[in-house]
Amino acid sequence: MSDFSAFGLLGLCIGFLWGIGCSLAILYSIYLGGYRKAVRDSLAAEKPLRFRQALEKIRTRQKQEVERASKAAARIP
Repeated sequence: MSDFSAFGLLGLCIGFLWGIGCSLAILYSIYLGGYRKAVRDSLAAEKPLRFRQALEKIRTRQKQEVERASKAAARIP
């Protein structure tokens, strides 16, 4: 362990931080790419099939939640 100098420790820290920074940059660019595509799809005149299916699924869930809430409210005396 005495052969491991301060330069080795510095290199280890810089290498670790460099790797973390690069992976975060990649994840951020993937996130932004998906976000831009989603915004572009939502503004298109003709919505893509996947977008319409996802929207229908969301509306169905919201409708079910409203029905459940109204049934629960009707049970309360």
